[in-house]
Amino acid sequence: MRRDSSGLQVLSREECLRLLCTTPIGRIVFTDQALPAVQPVTFRLDGQSIVIRTSIGSRLAAATRRSVVAFEADEYDPERRTGWSVTAVGHSRAATDPAEIDRLAGLPLTAWAPNGLGHYIVVEAEQVSGRRITG
Repeated sequence: MRRDSSGLQVLSREECLRLLCTTPIGRIVFTDQALPAVQPVTFRLDGQSIVIRTSIGSRLAAATRRSVVAFEADEYDPERRTGWSVTAVGHSRAATDPAEIDRLAGLPLTAWAPNGLGHYIVVEAEQVSGRRITG
């Protein structure tokens, strides 16, 4: 088991992806009007890609077209002082192929906003890293 300079367990890419499958909420980091922005989102993995469902006219949809974004999800148990954090960085794109949209519509992915139907942002997880807190 590898540890970082802070003593946290370093997770493999495979373990990071497995952990991402266990939680439905994460945070996407993107650029909005030349400033960093963070937004909580519901998501699902599709292979090694992160899929977010939103409305086509949303600020998030506009800001993430063909850009590099970061994504983070985590879990923490304050009583046991255990948890994990996973970060992914990659290029984002809007799903535009009708066959892909139909396939993504089959994912158990619910948007928070009532108008968040039909538009999918796909983040290719090019760099993935994670740490585990073991108490």
